[in-house]
Amino acid sequence: MAVTHNRGADILARALSRARARQLFSLSGNQIMPLYDAALEAGLNITHVRHEGAAVHMADAWGRLTGEPGIALLTGGPGHANGIGALYTALAAESPMVLLSGHAPLNQLGRGAFQEMAQAELAAPVTKASFTARSAQTLGDDIARAMRIARGGRPGPVHLSLPFDVLEQTVANPTTCAPDDDDFFATTQTLSVATAEAVLALIVNAQRPLIITGPLLGSSRGKNLRDQLARAVGVPVVCMESPRGISDPCLGAFGDVLPEADLVVLIGKPSDYTLRFGQVPALSPQCKFVVVDPEIDVLRRTITTLGPARVALNAVADVAAAIHALMEAVIDNRLKTSPWMREVMDAVAHRPGDWKTATATQAGTVHALEIGRAVQKILDDADDPILVVDGGEFGQWAQACMSASTRIINGPAGSIGSALPFALAARVARPNATVVAVLGDGTFGFHMAEFDTAVRHHLPFIAVVGNDSCWNAEYQIQMRTYGKDRAVGCELLPGVAYEKAVVALGGHGECVSSAAELPSALVRAVQSKLPACINIMTARMPAPTVTRVAAAGGSAH
Repeated sequence: MAVTHNRGADILARALSRARARQLFSLSGNQIMPLYDAALEAGLNITHVRHEGAAVHMADAWGRLTGEPGIALLTGGPGHANGIGALYTALAAESPMVLLSGHAPLNQLGRGAFQEMAQAELAAPVTKASFTARSAQTLGDDIARAMRIARGGRPGPVHLSLPFDVLEQTVANPTTCAPDDDDFFATTQTLSVATAEAVLALIVNAQRPLIITGPLLGSSRGKNLRDQLARAVGVPVVCMESPRGISDPCLGAFGDVLPEADLVVLIGKPSDYTLRFGQVPALSPQCKFVVVDPEIDVLRRTITTLGPARVALNAVADVAAAIHALMEAVIDNRLKTSPWMREVMDAVAHRPGDWKTATATQAGTVHALEIGRAVQKILDDADDPILVVDGGEFGQWAQACMSASTRIINGPAGSIGSALPFALAARVARPNATVVAVLGDGTFGFHMAEFDTAVRHHLPFIAVVGNDSCWNAEYQIQMRTYGKDRAVGCELLPGVAYEKAVVALGGHGECVSSAAELPSALVRAVQSKLPACINIMTARMPAPTVTRVAAAGGSAH
């Protein structure tokens, strides 16, 4: 049977190919079968997953790693609904991605169509834009618009629903439906020379200036840009991408020095809960602010939150464009590295001295810091290491004591469960990378079946699971707030052999209950060249609190 080349599905597939968005993360279903068929002719690659939420998380990770919009393709109705929750993680992390969802036929809406649902309305609160295609003729423009919005300003997820009859509809002259190359890209919002010079003047006149950016610059590309900015202006540049904000253990003792700042330049970073809304005592009441943001609504909200009298200057501009404008405005290297810059960077790098030797005190368990030291050796030996860390208490230890040139965390949404899909997407994006995902046992249960995806698609990585038989973050909250006797709903089955489930799915698995066993187990996982799970028995511990005054978390308790 001849392949039809002028359906809406073919127009969309060719538009994706033209945009070089040839990698799709998907779970098949009735409503998107025309696109699966069209993908063959367009040369699109589909990584086929076990749960729709995993596909969205993978598209999110792709966006963070590559800077290009990741594409998730889901079926309509319940398939679409299954993917919605993961969009919030991408939105908070400022990750460019597009969710394409199948949809009931337009000509059947309102009559009880199969899987009929108000999909665009459902996705709207967790996306930058959410809309439904109306014609095969405009599908190319629809995908171009979605990618343009996902990339532009503050990047984030965009949703486009694809009615089945639109995908099947034929177009007489499909060549007229192709968007121009520029249609996939947003117009850059620049920072004027005069405004950049005004910002630099405020920095020069401050005694303890500080630049803070948001999660958009949490990637390796973002770190390079932050480092360039810090060298150019001689001012500490700190990226905040954790839901724990200024208490993020990865930022060391940053919370100790933040109140000393007399000028904070927020570039794409709202003054939200992570900054304690810019209020005392997190920041000095005398501290002045510069607010640069790509979104006028966020800019206005930040000014209102801080108080207009504290905002010395504000401007609308894209983050990267603003940073480049600031660097270009520096004249004669007039801004030199100061003792204040060294003080801030030392505070961020600070870790308690006893972390280097901390060991477990409970028999049959491994301390989170012992795990960190062993995993760090694997990362240090890798040519292209990627560290993926989920949320929860165990995740906070990992974020604080492990590092790699490329790191992906759960982000400001504070969600858990994304680590395994993130790791798979990392292997798709960088096939030769050494990918290590660190997560707790509660988190492991969210997307354990994606080990099947990893095996089918030949995506080796290592999942390091901290197994304390508990939803530990919630347990610690209950312990602190209500007392040990009132902790409820946090227990998991003790000592579950998660590694055996991975072996049953075709991967490599080992269980570890002592620090001495861990290094060799990790080496075997690398050498297996399979998706691997190292299931490590750990003691229940609260997340670390890092301060230069009194360090906490030296041993398991």
